[in-house]
Amino acid sequence: MHVTAIIAAGGRGARFGGAVPKQLVALGGQPILQRSVEAFVMHPRITDIVVALPSELAAEVPVYLKSRHKSIEIVEGGERRQDSVARAFARVPSSADIVIIHDAARPFVSGALIERTIDAALAHGAAIAALAATDTVKRADDRRVVVDTLPRGDIFLAQTPQAFRTSVLRDALASTVAATESTDESALVERSGHKVHIVDGDPRNLKITTADDIAIAEGLARGLGEKTSVELPTLRIGNGYDLHRLVTGRRLVLGGVVIPFDKGLAGHSDADAVCHAVTDAVLGAAGAGDIGRHFPDTDPAWKDADSIALLARAAKIVALAGYTVINVDVVVIAERPKLAPHADAMRANVARALGIAPGQVSVKGKTNEGVGSVGAGESIAVHAVALIART
Repeated sequence: MHVTAIIAAGGRGARFGGAVPKQLVALGGQPILQRSVEAFVMHPRITDIVVALPSELAAEVPVYLKSRHKSIEIVEGGERRQDSVARAFARVPSSADIVIIHDAARPFVSGALIERTIDAALAHGAAIAALAATDTVKRADDRRVVVDTLPRGDIFLAQTPQAFRTSVLRDALASTVAATESTDESALVERSGHKVHIVDGDPRNLKITTADDIAIAEGLARGLGEKTSVELPTLRIGNGYDLHRLVTGRRLVLGGVVIPFDKGLAGHSDADAVCHAVTDAVLGAAGAGDIGRHFPDTDPAWKDADSIALLARAAKIVALAGYTVINVDVVVIAERPKLAPHADAMRANVARALGIAPGQVSVKGKTNEGVGSVGAGESIAVHAVALIART
């Protein structure tokens, strides 16, 4: 059986507030979005996943959405949740039997809840997780005056995941009711004439809507036996290294500065060894891979690329992983040319790409005392160390 999961993460969290979208806020050491997606990556009945993201995130996909275990496809979300889901559904394979939809803002979804929602969709065509109301439920008018008291035995509080046979969801999204405002897909399915079955939800399946919910979620993570962000190291260190041969017919570019010299560094991009070493250092500190993973020299898109621009892209990857760069220390090892006159310009360029101040970047030049290819003036090597902190 083919089951495709859609993760709805296309919103910008207006009620949450803050400079960072709520789905990127760290919870127990992981972004909320990562937790929600990994629950489906790890579930044995999920075949593949489509994630709807805001445009700015879809353009710079976080590294944890590049799973090698299961296919994860990224789509740009729409103005409304239902628009995001419709765009994601358009990418669902035709072979899918069941589509299961989950809010990225519910990071504690359990495998058991995913399982029973899928089973109920298979049996009934459409199913949602929901909690029976335990409090007395009142209906009020626009002045907040109670109109009547509803029988709570008939009231359920909807959660996600919500699962549907693919044909049922396709019918609902294609019907005229899809044009009306809806807060979840089950409402569209109901209005299009299908019956929706309820399975027992999970009180731990918390939806993070406001900043206050983070404190509750941290407590819940502790209750589930997880480490919370206050228990994790705040600082992380990464190392970077690069070496390129010196050849004729190339410009010598280091730290984004074109240095007058009779040779340049050989490479697929502009071969800026300073930027390459710093890129590896910051990515490594964040546990986000290396330059070869993100900008492989087999990809013609990076042919003669400006490595300062690649470093800026790496800085965004680090930021999306929940970190900020504190400082970078760079050692350039070269017999010639003299680098001291260019060090300040290199510091400024690297700092600009990383979004930090020049005072947070150090660039030092050393020789290799005539030893090896560097000492013979045949190559230039660069070492870099980066310190980052959890945002």
